Amino acid sequence: MLKWFLSFLFLAALLIASPAYSQDMSRLSVLEVDLWPEYDRPSVLVIYHITLPPETTLPTVMTFRLPAAAGEPNAVAAQQPNGQLFSVDYQIQINGEWELVTFTATLPEIQMEYYDPGLQKDGSQNSYTYNWPGDYDVDQMVVQTQLPVSATDMQITPGPVTQQTGGDGMSYYIKEIGSVAKDQSFSIDITYQKASNQLSIETLQVQPSAPLSPTGTWRDKLRAAMPWMFPESGSAYQILPWILGLLALVLIFGGGYWYWRSGRQEQTPKRHRSRASRPDAEEPAVAAGDIYCYQCGKRANPGDSFCRSCGTRLRVE
Repeated sequence: MLKWFLSFLFLAALLIASPAYSQDMSRLSVLEVDLWPEYDRPSVLVIYHITLPPETTLPTVMTFRLPAAAGEPNAVAAQQPNGQLFSVDYQIQINGEWELVTFTATLPEIQMEYYDPGLQKDGSQNSYTYNWPGDYDVDQMVVQTQLPVSATDMQITPGPVTQQTGGDGMSYYIKEIGSVAKDQSFSIDITYQKASNQLSIETLQVQPSAPLSPTGTWRDKLRAAMPWMFPESGSAYQILPWILGLLALVLIFGGGYWYWRSGRQEQTPKRHRSRASRPDAEEPAVAAGDIYCYQCGKRANPGDSFCRSCGTRLRVE
């Protein structure tokens, strides 16, 4: 029993101290890329709808490359089963023409948004090129481009594409990419005619994404309760691993102390019953002519009439 308890204690300590939160993954189940030119800014709003494979162990660390000219992402959020979004902390590192956006996914559905200033205008001719750098293996990838309000003659290269009207009344051009291998990069060129600078949001009642949850994540709640665990200058996990490691050490030393105390108790000598009290003890051999007290069993000396131990009269035959 003791060995089982110590094994369980040691395993629990390893699980607590293990860096499961820093696990990396390299595959996406579904990636839908929405391209909305001139939606609410005179640039292209790019929205990633990311779905992780069912077997993904969460939380997991993810990194995407965005154009360095895009600056800070407009949003990085996780989607709850009810469709509500809540913000996710991220870090940015510039690497040449790309910026690396790293965050920890705690749910299998993620949404990331950024504004790409790469839209080119030449009179009424508008053009934009979207570049996928091949950050992950993708089982199913789709690129969906929104036709801006008052725009016409949208062309998507390479084709073919499917055109349909969305629930917001806007026209969308859908390009089925299919499966994409990691490091397999490609580009999609978009052109359309639009003479005015009117933004699509000016004629719509909808927003580009669902509102962020006011309550935030469990990490936001933990930050409010224990702000010392979440320094403003770094990742939310900078101090938490040290606390978990300390807890693991407490469990290990606590188990060792308990084992030491148990060992001392087991070493306490046991008291043994006298030979006379054991049921299987053999009775001493009685020599011929010896007389024993029938009351207490003490042997009498020759010539005794009474027991020297209990005083009972001896039966002398």
